[in-house]
Amino acid sequence: MKTAPLRPGPTPGRQGFTLLELLLAVMVFSVVLLSLHYVFSGALRLRNRVAATLEESVPLEQALAIVRRDLANLAAPGGTLVGALQSVPTNLTLLPGRRSPYFFTTVGVLREDTPWPALQRVVYRLVPPTNDVAGLDLIRSVTRNLLAPVEEPPEDQFLLEGVEELAFQYHDGTQWRDAWDSTVEPTVLPAAIKVQLFPARGRTNPAYQEPIELVVPVDARPAAAGGTANASGGGGGS
Repeated sequence: MKTAPLRPGPTPGRQGFTLLELLLAVMVFSVVLLSLHYVFSGALRLRNRVAATLEESVPLEQALAIVRRDLANLAAPGGTLVGALQSVPTNLTLLPGRRSPYFFTTVGVLREDTPWPALQRVVYRLVPPTNDVAGLDLIRSVTRNLLAPVEEPPEDQFLLEGVEELAFQYHDGTQWRDAWDSTVEPTVLPAAIKVQLFPARGRTNPAYQEPIELVVPVDARPAAAGGTANASGGGGGS
């Protein structure tokens, strides 16, 4: 008598996932992926904001460093080369967009191929921008040849864009003043000079921003009769 062969039954521990379990796993995996997406996108936005802030702050810091260096190395008025420090110059051609006096500062770079000394004349100007940005461009205009029979046009150095206004104030030892004329002041030069830089309000920053202030002590003092004038301390530059 023949018996039918036995069919193997399900092996314990080898049962497959049910459809409900698969759907639940897919849902959990989707939630994890969505959470990771929000984390990485938030980190990327933060990184972009930090990079943009650093990119904007570097030109500003460089511009302020140049202004600080110029004011820290002022030469005392007197002699043939160093003119008066006047808010409204009386003996020099007024350049368009001028926002500062003509500063005589000893930061010029000495080179073998040029005859100019370290002393140079510097004025800060605001001019219309050359590209589509809000505000004005801050320009540093430098004159190296101070003995030219005819006043030569200065060399312009671009410093910063997006500037709404630039103002200078002068401390007389007691208070800040908006104007200065070394030809009538008893101390000739102020004790310190304050620079106020007002950022422009544009599409990305429409709100009003507080001015950026820089205060630089002025150590230069005119020489006594028969002596030579001294300049403020500080490093050289271009």
